[in-house]
Amino acid sequence: MNYTQAPGEKSTVKLTINFTVEEWEKAINSAYLKIRGKYTVPGFRKGKAPKPVMENFYGKGVFYEEAFNFLYSEHYPQIIEKEKENFTAVGEPSLNVESISDDKGVVLTAVVPVKPDVEIESYKGLKIKKYEYNVTDAQVEAEMNKILESSAKNADVTDRPAKSGDTVNIDFSGSIDGVKFPGGAAEGYDLVLGSGSFIPGFEEQVAGMSVGEEKDINVKFPDDYSAEELRGKDAVFAIKLHKITEKQLPELTDEFVKEHAGCGSISEYAQKTHDRLLRAAEQRGRDETENSIVKAICEKAKCEIPDAMIESEIDSMVQEFSYRLMYQGVKLEDYLKYMGQELADFRKQFAAQATERVMGQLVIDKIVRTENIVAADEEVEEKIAQQAKEIEKTAEEYKKDLDARRLEYIKNDIVITKLFDFLKANNTLYTEEEKEEKPAAKKTAKKQ
Repeated sequence: MNYTQAPGEKSTVKLTINFTVEEWEKAINSAYLKIRGKYTVPGFRKGKAPKPVMENFYGKGVFYEEAFNFLYSEHYPQIIEKEKENFTAVGEPSLNVESISDDKGVVLTAVVPVKPDVEIESYKGLKIKKYEYNVTDAQVEAEMNKILESSAKNADVTDRPAKSGDTVNIDFSGSIDGVKFPGGAAEGYDLVLGSGSFIPGFEEQVAGMSVGEEKDINVKFPDDYSAEELRGKDAVFAIKLHKITEKQLPELTDEFVKEHAGCGSISEYAQKTHDRLLRAAEQRGRDETENSIVKAICEKAKCEIPDAMIESEIDSMVQEFSYRLMYQGVKLEDYLKYMGQELADFRKQFAAQATERVMGQLVIDKIVRTENIVAADEEVEEKIAQQAKEIEKTAEEYKKDLDARRLEYIKNDIVITKLFDFLKANNTLYTEEEKEEKPAAKKTAKKQ
């Protein structure tokens, strides 16, 4: 076997692989031994006919597909490993049989999607927006009150109309131009008003209704609604309200936080809540600033991204979405059926974001390689010791549980941290407030 390679279109490499007559014959024999049991020839027990007899009865190409599989699985990975310094395959190749000859062998071509090289105009000296978030007393109070939800009691309401925050039990039936549409009706449905579960205008018009009241409400489906046949349509929903329930929260006291939060007092609980929110706000600021940096660099970068990389990223994003649904007890296929979407159309909505993600990953990788940013051994040891301390283990104990994948994750985390430290130091970062600040007017000297 020998091969040649040549650059292809849109970040691909074309491999032309030549197999000798002997290699092709060996692959045919291997295919015969593997799949002969599938074939019956008159006069022979199933799978027992000699190869020439089977080829004569079913046609000479009966074993070709399986023989091609043997050649591909045996030789293609070796070629990719051998060429790893020249290119990195990022997806399955597109295979084609160029020729088959009894006296010259077989020629296969493989168009391989490869990791592209990105051209970055600049990643230093840029002016990039940074993000900072504060923690307000109102946020702390709201977060503290969440603990009260665990001890909240639901109470029926009969002496007032429904309002935002209430749970209402309703029947509803929707119609467009007097015709009911699929998925537009339910009985005994519990809806939290203000949750945004329904289309705009629906929950707002249910608010104000009393127990036993019936009325029609008028809404309009958003232009980007998931069900295409309903987009932008005016609809009427007949509503009947059966029940109103409100949450009654206990009082936040020192005794309550001692029992439910393990704090000695409300003030101690408030401080811990503030510190936790502050850490989250700082992390949010770091994440959004780093995203801002990558986005700014990507805007000045060029790259032909192979479709295989985008499709792979979409696979990951769909899987992430599926996991989130699973936590809510919903399967992706059921969600798509409810939304009236096909999987192919659902995947399309991730395409733009997937392209941005892949571009960002390529830019990060290029800068890391250009600047030779690596995780030094002492930095890895320090990180391991830090993580071990967090779970109250020694570094030696922690290392025993470290597999190669986890160790690689630690190294990558160090590299990414060093990368963004480098980018923050070599670019000008400004907040929205700093951008809006006007320079002070220059004073002019008075003429004498």
